[in-house]
Amino acid sequence: MATVITADAAGSWKLGDRVVHRLGFGSMRLTVNPDPGVAIRVLRRAVELGVDHLDTAAFYVTPGGILDGDGGPRRYATDLIREALHPYGETLFIATKVGPGLLPSGDWEAAGPDRLRAQVEENLRRLGVDRLDLVNLRLTSRTAPVTARFEALAALRDEGLIRHLGISNATLAQIDEASAVAPIVCVQNSFAVDLRRDAGLPRILAGRGIAFVPFFAIAGAGREDGPPAGTDDTVRELAAAHGVTEHQIRLAWTLHQGENVLAIPGTGDEQHLLDNIAAGAVRLTEEDLARLA
Repeated sequence: MATVITADAAGSWKLGDRVVHRLGFGSMRLTVNPDPGVAIRVLRRAVELGVDHLDTAAFYVTPGGILDGDGGPRRYATDLIREALHPYGETLFIATKVGPGLLPSGDWEAAGPDRLRAQVEENLRRLGVDRLDLVNLRLTSRTAPVTARFEALAALRDEGLIRHLGISNATLAQIDEASAVAPIVCVQNSFAVDLRRDAGLPRILAGRGIAFVPFFAIAGAGREDGPPAGTDDTVRELAAAHGVTEHQIRLAWTLHQGENVLAIPGTGDEQHLLDNIAAGAVRLTEEDLARLA
């Protein structure tokens, strides 16, 4: 019988006041499958395999904006997490995001400081908790000021609604601006073998004790559409040499970028979940990393 690899293989990092495995789970793709039971099974299996860091957002919803009687999308990733895992175990750390919001009209908004409380309260309600472990401010502009919005979130943290703060899709200047308002424990930016806009950021953040949490680690330049069809020759060759998939090489490369780097691959398929977690056991050599560089 094949050995099942757990999230322990990826090692751990202290995220805020909680030690979590460096291989976590992103919930964005859970709403794609028309059968919510599949998503619930995948979530429960992930936790069984040691995943203790879940990433979500109240704006992760059924594609196409299908509306229910309250004017909101019909299936939320946060609702699926609550149905699958609530009441949550003491070791489970759930990170969410605010900033983008879906209006009753079906249009999207980039929430200002006055709208962030409502978004935080929606996350609290949908996840079924009194306090959120981590809230990332998801930016839609990498040039806009962040102070006023981060002050609003810091006030909610002071009220006890949020434990830790982070920022997403941010430049180093925006990270510095947010950090001047309140401590941040993580930065979530797009980052992959073929998507290295912020290549120096993991090391800078490591020096500050801040986690770097890449999204699109598998999809890379393909972003929401998945990995590009013309896959990288080096990734394919290393996958064959290690006897793993190209996706696993991409995840392994991500984890090799620093001890403070946490991967959050998402999937709605149990076999893909097993493969993603097993990537935490793939050890790339210095030669492998040089080739990928």
